[in-house]
Amino acid sequence: MAFQCQRDCYMQEFVTSVVACSPGEMKQEINGKKETVKGFNVKLQDTILFPEGGGQPDDHGLIGDVPVLRVTRLGAEAVHFVSSALEVGQEVQLKVDWERRFDHMQQHSGQHLITAIAESMFGYKTTSWELGRQRSTIELDTPSMKPVQIEALEAAVNEKIRAHVPVAVQVLSLDDPALEKVRSRGLPDDAAGPIRIIDIEGIDVNMCCGTHVSNLSHLQVIKLLGTEKGKKNKTNLLFLVGNRVLKYAEKSYSTERSLVSLLKTGPDDHVDTVDKIQKTVKGLQKSNLGLLRDMAVLIAQNFKCNPERGNFFTLHKKEGDNEFMSIIANEIGTEETLVFLTVGEEKGPGLFLLAGPSGKVSELGPRVLEMLQGKGAGKNGRFQGKVNSMARRGEVETLIQEHCKNEQ
Repeated sequence: MAFQCQRDCYMQEFVTSVVACSPGEMKQEINGKKETVKGFNVKLQDTILFPEGGGQPDDHGLIGDVPVLRVTRLGAEAVHFVSSALEVGQEVQLKVDWERRFDHMQQHSGQHLITAIAESMFGYKTTSWELGRQRSTIELDTPSMKPVQIEALEAAVNEKIRAHVPVAVQVLSLDDPALEKVRSRGLPDDAAGPIRIIDIEGIDVNMCCGTHVSNLSHLQVIKLLGTEKGKKNKTNLLFLVGNRVLKYAEKSYSTERSLVSLLKTGPDDHVDTVDKIQKTVKGLQKSNLGLLRDMAVLIAQNFKCNPERGNFFTLHKKEGDNEFMSIIANEIGTEETLVFLTVGEEKGPGLFLLAGPSGKVSELGPRVLEMLQGKGAGKNGRFQGKVNSMARRGEVETLIQEHCKNEQ
């Protein structure tokens, strides 16, 4: 069965009726976590909302005033997941989220075009593809692509867009001999009914269930962003089509203007300016590390020169690292002295080091870790790690001081 969205990809509203409605649930990402959402699975007599398939995500839209959260294919039927129950037999009006739909049409038809031209120009076959939220990827059966090949491929696909090449939909039966000449990566196991073919005139004939533009001119433009190393000697080609290219250009220009304001230089000088800044920062960081090391030695010497020093030393410093704390502990000497050091935000995350006699450190280390909500380990008289919160640092100091007094 072909859905109305496949017969007319440009239809944005449609009247149909509810044939089934049953309780259901789906996994949905909420605030970065996947949670189970309860609702209803609705089947309609026909639909303009495309169910996910062929590498293309599903459509969003409305059934009446009820948002459709997901559309999936079950055999020859589309299942719409909604939050509210709908009455069986009820006549309803569908409305597709056109911005999302047309974006998917552009990216999907663009993929067909890029795939066909990449194979005809270089012999690189497409093994898979992904329609991403911001950019899409075609996996090509080649270990690499040269920059000159990417440039030539981009020029070739955009030339076809400017040529206003028609894109037609054909429907063939499973036993039609014409299917043997159609490019395909195979049918789903539960595929039913006639086979849908996307024919880009004179360029490509491909088996596909997705929604597509009716003319390559509707793609507007294709931008090949470059390649990334794929799996098993394959190459991932990154691309944008149509409105995504315009949004990318707008975002890039906005970023460029912000950099002009920050760097006080023109766009052509940004790379050199940032390179100089990075080198300067690295130099300052190196100098800062040297100062911190010198400071660590002085802090330790100051403690050792104090005639009234006890058998416990503690220090918290916002700036510092593990090496800073280790230098202090080494300079003081921890055979008889218990040293508790922390670096980081006063009530935020940071690092800690507890050093001293092995018995004391082994006993106190796990308790310090628990109080500071951290992760770490210890051996040979040292216990160190990362902590989530320094809020109870004062309590830890008191605990260690009391332990030292009880040992005297």
